[in-house]
Amino acid sequence: MIDYLTSNPLMGTVTLLSLLIAITVHEFAHAWVADLRGDPTAKAMGRLTLNPLAHLDLLGTILLLTTGFGWGKPVPVDPFNLTDPDKDMALISLAGPGANLLAAFLAGIIFHLPLIHSLPGIVTSIYIFTYLNIILAVFNLLPFYPLDGSKIWTFVLPPNLKEDLIYFSREYGLLLLILGLLPLINGQSLIFLIINPITQFFLNIIFI
Repeated sequence: MIDYLTSNPLMGTVTLLSLLIAITVHEFAHAWVADLRGDPTAKAMGRLTLNPLAHLDLLGTILLLTTGFGWGKPVPVDPFNLTDPDKDMALISLAGPGANLLAAFLAGIIFHLPLIHSLPGIVTSIYIFTYLNIILAVFNLLPFYPLDGSKIWTFVLPPNLKEDLIYFSREYGLLLLILGLLPLINGQSLIFLIINPITQFFLNIIFI
C-alpha cells in the first residue's frame, strides 16, 4: 500500500480513504444494531460514531498501510444485554457486511448519474470505493472465527451442525483464515479465489 501511495498518490489516497470509510461504516453498523437490540456497550465506549478514529485498530491500521489488508477495532457486545442472544448476535454481525453492501449500491446509484461520467477521476474513485466495500462485505461473511460470518452461519444452520461449527470455528477458524490468505495459486490466495467471483457478481449488478 505504501508503494501504491507513492507511485500513484491520487489513486493510492482514494484507495486508503475508501478503506477507512468502508471499515468505519462496517463497525458503526455493528454498534448501531447492537444498541437497537438492547446492548449500549459500544455506544457507551464511543463506538456509535462515524469518526474513523474511534474504529481504527493499531495493528490493523499498520497492516492496512503496509500491505493493503487490515481491520478495524472489534465492536464490544455484551450478550447478557440482549433479549435473544443468538438471534441478536447474528443480526449485529450481519449489520457490518450489510452496511458495506448498502454503501456499494448507493455508490452505484451515484455512478449512474449522467454528470459523473464527465469526470473520469470520480468514476474511477467510485469504482474503487464500491469494489472495496463489496470485498469487505463478502470476506466478512466467511464462516471463520473471528469474522462476522462465524456468528451468522451458526445461527442459520440446523442445531445438530451449530455446535460443531462453533467448536471448529473457534479452534481452527483463525488458523484456516491465515492459511487461506496466503498466496498459493498464481499469486492469489485460496480465499480470494473463492470470494472474487461473488464480488464480481455484485459488481456486475451495480455497474450493469
